[in-house]
Amino acid sequence: MTAPILAATDCTTMAEVRAGVDAVDRELVALLARRFAYMDAAARIKPTRNAVRDEGRKAQVIGNARDAAGAAGLPGAVIADMWERLVEGSIAYELAAFDRSRG
Repeated sequence: MTAPILAATDCTTMAEVRAGVDAVDRELVALLARRFAYMDAAARIKPTRNAVRDEGRKAQVIGNARDAAGAAGLPGAVIADMWERLVEGSIAYELAAFDRSRG
């Protein structure tokens, strides 16, 4: 039986902290799977491969993440850097999905 995951403020050992981080990481992967399902949908819906990359939308998504980070008390620049990589990875995934769907 595994110990319950504690709130960060209740952790008193590094084992508890690491268990919490690992649990959050599993949640993040599940959320990314949901996000990538939308990339599959976008690849199916977009009419051309050139439509996959949209720099305006990319800037909007990163800006939204930066703003949400600030509202949550997180460093906006750090979150924006993370979202840059997330969006670029999503674009690469969507391009591959587009190519697979068009055979």
